[in-house]
Amino acid sequence: MEEFTPDLDRTELGKVQIAPEVLEVIAGMAAAEVEGVASMSGGFVGDIAERLGRKNIARGVRVEVGSREAAVDVSIIVKYGHRIPEVARNIQDSVRNGIESMTGLSVVEVNVHIVDVELKAEEKAPVTTVVEDYQRVR
Repeated sequence: MEEFTPDLDRTELGKVQIAPEVLEVIAGMAAAEVEGVASMSGGFVGDIAERLGRKNIARGVRVEVGSREAAVDVSIIVKYGHRIPEVARNIQDSVRNGIESMTGLSVVEVNVHIVDVELKAEEKAPVTTVVEDYQRVR
């Protein structure tokens, strides 16, 4: 599918265009809201950019846009203990519904890439430091 900005509506006043980046934000927000999604995965470069303070809602989302259709790829990190096929199906439904309801474009596919599993945070016992009275250095 060729990537370009679709002309959705032409009226006597002009045309309405939706940038692919807008679809990426919609898809990212829809996917992140699904139960079982720990976070979106933007790959190595995206993760570094976020650590440097650059917030990217569309992280881990790639969209191809045609004149009336869109195809979406979403990369996520799933929470441990959640059924991966169920989480993926819920992401597909959420992304499709979000894009179609907000833009009117038909979503032909939503590919979900599970790139990692976030393990449960283990509760750690508080660390106590014992200082002994003895000469350590001579």
